Amino acid sequence: MTDLDIEQIPALIDYLRQAAHIAADETPQIQVLAGGVSNRTVLVARGTGEAWVLKQALTKLRVPVDWFSDPERVHREALGLYWLTLLVPPGLIPGLIFEDHTHHLLAMQAIPQPHTNWKTQLLAGQLEMAQVKQFATLLATIHSQAAQRQDELAPIFADRTFFESLRLEPYYQYTASQVAPAAAFLQQLVQATRARSYTLVHGDYSPKNTLVYQNRLVLLDYEVIHWGDPAFDLGFSLTHLLSKAHHLAPLRNQFAVAAHVYWQGYGAMLANNLGETAHTEWQTDLEEYTIRHTLACMLARVAGRSPLEYMTTTERAHQAKVIVSLLSHQPATVDELIDEFISRIDQLAIE
Repeated sequence: MTDLDIEQIPALIDYLRQAAHIAADETPQIQVLAGGVSNRTVLVARGTGEAWVLKQALTKLRVPVDWFSDPERVHREALGLYWLTLLVPPGLIPGLIFEDHTHHLLAMQAIPQPHTNWKTQLLAGQLEMAQVKQFATLLATIHSQAAQRQDELAPIFADRTFFESLRLEPYYQYTASQVAPAAAFLQQLVQATRARSYTLVHGDYSPKNTLVYQNRLVLLDYEVIHWGDPAFDLGFSLTHLLSKAHHLAPLRNQFAVAAHVYWQGYGAMLANNLGETAHTEWQTDLEEYTIRHTLACMLARVAGRSPLEYMTTTERAHQAKVIVSLLSHQPATVDELIDEFISRIDQLAIE
């Protein structure tokens, strides 16, 4: 069985039986899950009550433009699953069940129902500051705990191949080819990001990859995890809060507050975990690079290979215009960036 497609349910059940992952006479319930662009994803519910999520990496991603990546990245995700469960409190990362190098897939524990996707919840206007604080605390915990195990983890996660093909190229380099006024800034940031190597970086830290279960956030999707620049995670995640502030005009101020709470909560937890003297090299310029990555990601999500699907054409144009204008006089702090972005979006909305 060399061309397994896990979205073909009879073939998947046959595979699970042949590989002895389930009993020969067992017929689990299979549900194809939607939403991902880089993987096939299905839910396997067994008669035992156990439930798994299976992910199979695609070679060609499901986006309008051509975008390819080696399916071996699913095994990087399995590695991330294993190590993150050792770095953060129990229940925040699903357990790894098995992986298959022949068919480029993995199985992890499914989060029990009822749960919701945090992105879906936010787009519905359900914004809770306690969850924003959890989001900040979880990221700061990953960054700080990994940094304290640098000698052990840096060699394991040194390969940035998938981060290059799934983040730096489609987000920064492709956007540089589309938005001439931002090209020099983005190319310089690519070079700086490659040179910065301080801690474990999730690389896809967003509400889309976060489930809410029993009012607790559970983090998913680790295929671009690597040892690198923690400011990328911050810029990537702040982009989602600010872009939703832009898109959901009636809740704009609340999402702006959430962005402030997120940044401040991260900093407080990082300082608490690392202390005042440890790892000062990357803490010193963390805010500067968080600003740069936030600007870059916010532009990439309206002009790169993976634009935010919920934004209108007008919203994308407005966001690009504001970000390009901010590149020439970059804010000095993250809090200033948040306020300035909101102010300029508000101004464009009334013009």
